[in-house]
Amino acid sequence: MSNIFDRLSLSTCWCSARHTDGYEMVEEIVGLGFKRIELSHGVRISLVPGILQAVEEGLVEISSVHNFCPLPRSVQHAAPNLYQPSAVDSRELNLWRRYTEQTLDFAVSVGAKHVVMHSGSTWYFFGSPEGKLERWIDRSGLKAVDFLDSAQFKKRCDRAMKGVRKASKSAMQRINASYNAVIPLAKERGICLCLENREGLEEMPIDAEYADFIKELPEPEHVGYWHDSGHAQIKHQFGLLDHREHLAAMADRLVGFHLHDVTEGGRDHQVPGTGTIDFQMLAEFVRPEHVLVLELSPRLTAEQVLASREFIGRVLG
Repeated sequence: MSNIFDRLSLSTCWCSARHTDGYEMVEEIVGLGFKRIELSHGVRISLVPGILQAVEEGLVEISSVHNFCPLPRSVQHAAPNLYQPSAVDSRELNLWRRYTEQTLDFAVSVGAKHVVMHSGSTWYFFGSPEGKLERWIDRSGLKAVDFLDSAQFKKRCDRAMKGVRKASKSAMQRINASYNAVIPLAKERGICLCLENREGLEEMPIDAEYADFIKELPEPEHVGYWHDSGHAQIKHQFGLLDHREHLAAMADRLVGFHLHDVTEGGRDHQVPGTGTIDFQMLAEFVRPEHVLVLELSPRLTAEQVLASREFIGRVLG
């Protein structure tokens, strides 16, 4: 396997919000020892000129771009779910397609071959099942690490998922149609759409159905699975999947990873090795062709970013 530090990227979600110049943002990341970066969904239009200059000068390589990137001009904060491929409103669907195509074009301009995608969510006229479950969790005082041992939580979670599954049928029809509209655009540009697993119960597709969902989409060379370690661990703690079994089921379509840890309380985007994720298990699934991205909270310090980099180097190197 090639040198892990030559492969490992840092997502700009760690620092994009506090930069006004894209070149300086890239310089900060490169100054921490990273040769590659992922341009995340918090990249504002104002950062683009500096990013393009840094790429043109060969200061950094762009491993991946996260939809939507750059953000629509009117948006000044990370908003990956601003428009969704599952939307009921045709105007929102058109905006999702428009800004997804903009992201694909931007990926070409920075030399990235991978675009990370969120796939939408179910919709409810009345109360959301996930919202009801979250309110119960807040009242219960349970930590995320205790969910698997709680019969009451399992009962509440099963009830929530029943509502999600019922609503997922119509949502997935719209999601399939949306992807079928943009996959040809990705193919034209030589880009792989990387469909990311999500942490929300109502975000699609349902994890147990993920493998079949991707299998049914056309152009397998241009559609792959992107594994977010923290999101999978949150679902593992909810009892909605087994982290290892899910990775094994998706291994043949796996193209990349978001790497971060999850605390016992359920907070993700933390320093790898400090939480509940078994990174030795993750290492069994990493292949030389996979894109590896540290996706860390902006609350973490530069020292914590370096600690994350060193830990991943030891485990995956």
